[in-house]
Amino acid sequence: MIETVTVPAESFSDEERERLALHFTNLDRPVFGLVNLPETVKGALFARYSRYQGTLRRLFLDEFADSVPEVPPIEGAEGKRAADLYERIFLGYGDDSVAQLGGAHIACEWTSNLLTKLLQRPRLAAYLEQSTRYIAYDDRLQGFGYRYHRDARFGPQYERALDDVFDTYHRLLEQTTVWVGDRFPRGDDESPAAHARAVRAKALDLVRGLLPAATLSHVGIYGSGQTYEQLVLHLLAHPLAEAQAYGQMLLEELQRIIPSFVVRVPREDRGGRWIEYLRERRGAADAAVHRLGLDEPAGPAAPSVRLVRAHGTEEELLAALLYESAASGEEDALQAVAALSRDEQAALLRDLVGTRENRRHRPGRGFETLTYRFEIVSDYGAFRDLQRHRLLTCQWQRLSPDLGADLPDELVRAGLGGEYERALEVSRSEYERLRADGFVEEAPYALSLAYRIRYVLELDAREALHLIELRSGREGHPSYRAVAHELRRAIAEVHPNVAAAMTYVDEETEERLERLLSEMRNDAKRRPRRRSRGSSRGRSRTARTAFRHGRGRPRSTRASAVSAARSRRASSTSCPRGRPAGSVATRARPAPASFLRASTRCHSRARRPRRCRRRSRRGTRAPERRPPRRAP
Repeated sequence: MIETVTVPAESFSDEERERLALHFTNLDRPVFGLVNLPETVKGALFARYSRYQGTLRRLFLDEFADSVPEVPPIEGAEGKRAADLYERIFLGYGDDSVAQLGGAHIACEWTSNLLTKLLQRPRLAAYLEQSTRYIAYDDRLQGFGYRYHRDARFGPQYERALDDVFDTYHRLLEQTTVWVGDRFPRGDDESPAAHARAVRAKALDLVRGLLPAATLSHVGIYGSGQTYEQLVLHLLAHPLAEAQAYGQMLLEELQRIIPSFVVRVPREDRGGRWIEYLRERRGAADAAVHRLGLDEPAGPAAPSVRLVRAHGTEEELLAALLYESAASGEEDALQAVAALSRDEQAALLRDLVGTRENRRHRPGRGFETLTYRFEIVSDYGAFRDLQRHRLLTCQWQRLSPDLGADLPDELVRAGLGGEYERALEVSRSEYERLRADGFVEEAPYALSLAYRIRYVLELDAREALHLIELRSGREGHPSYRAVAHELRRAIAEVHPNVAAAMTYVDEETEERLERLLSEMRNDAKRRPRRRSRGSSRGRSRTARTAFRHGRGRPRSTRASAVSAARSRRASSTSCPRGRPAGSVATRARPAPASFLRASTRCHSRARRPRRCRRRSRRGTRAPERRPPRRAP
């Protein structure tokens, strides 16, 4: 039985619904698939997701609908021959690999920051999540309120507490923005727009720790049928009611797009037994932890990175790097490498790594022979970013206030530390109340992202190089930059030459506008496009406007569509910036078998258009160039 819940409602006009129906598997639920679109358009929609405040369907209308060609439906029905083949191979022979040969783009919207981590747990998939670093979460949705997961079982105290936390987030965001602007005044070589965006990004970074884990986000997923089958099974087996509800909705959307790949899930003897096994496995681990006395918290812990163990030597690394070019066995390579001096080994490793012109130039697979297991304590916000890396093993414990919380030093210097700590205490108190009322799995919803969590990352040297160089970048959040620096320091103690190969690590830790250089680069890229658009003399302003929107035709052929879109936005009942108005009760459809049981929460959202890239004008000949006149 799936319970009904109250969720933010997103409204569309009849014209918009007709435009959307061809490309989205449903228009009124928070989980939906993208169909009948070029793959590049699906990818571009997800790429914009992270910094777009609205929903994917609204993003499509605002920025992509006018540039997508009308095409007949090509996705949905899979055909009897294909269905029979998968029935025979997938079900009959149990050949799971065939489920890797097809995939789907699925959006899961209005998911809590607890659920996003479960959705992103499978390795063999691609994810794009709405960012807490570039989007402010301080607006109230009309008819709903702040963006956080609600459950009637939690009582009115829960909403009062989280409203208080979000109110504090809103106040501190505005005050921090002013303080950061004064602390880092604009330089002569910085454009006002780039500086303003960098200031806002830093302010969002400083206060994002107040956002509770209940904060609602959107996640775009692209994965194979095999990946989705595993994801659905794990969601349905999870004790969190929200996870079970989204697992059921995800299954229903996949049954519309790639039904043969998830045909085993609703069967009692296949998916049903699988889910029971996952629950039994979790229950056995919980019972063993209790029996061994490992369920008692050890008390507060400072942020830390500890190398639990390292496997392999630098000599083995060199042998592995040489292996593919050699004609002899690995034992011979090890003996040859061992005969070299330390300096010769270091020089050889530098030669084999080569000259890396940027961090995307990575050394060979021989680096995968070395592995590291780290135990990390960091705030939940940093964990969210590090957990997204796929080529590693990430295991984490339940979020709780036992390890303490991080307070940014800059907020203390800004005189805002006291208010920040007060909101953290409100968050902790609500967590304790929920846990005391029996909501053990749900209590972390109330905790702010500043609270610490303990987790393990196990990865090879090649992935470590990628992760450390990426996450130590100057534009990164200070909390995960600190983790990246500590990871490299720990590796340097056991494998100094591996650490030396990480040449694109930004080691600076001084206070700065982390996003400033990136915003300045983006600004510089925009200027040539503006100049090229503005240099079209001889065309009227209306004609230039038509070109700006990606149309090589006069505005008259497009004006009605543009004005209609504007009037729809103006007349809609949505709240500012295109957010959804009102609320509706949403029910996930009944489970296909008795083993599916859960309660649910779901949601949806909006915003406005950007310029499309100007199309080239075919058939236009370049003006004939005359030779320069010679002086007489």
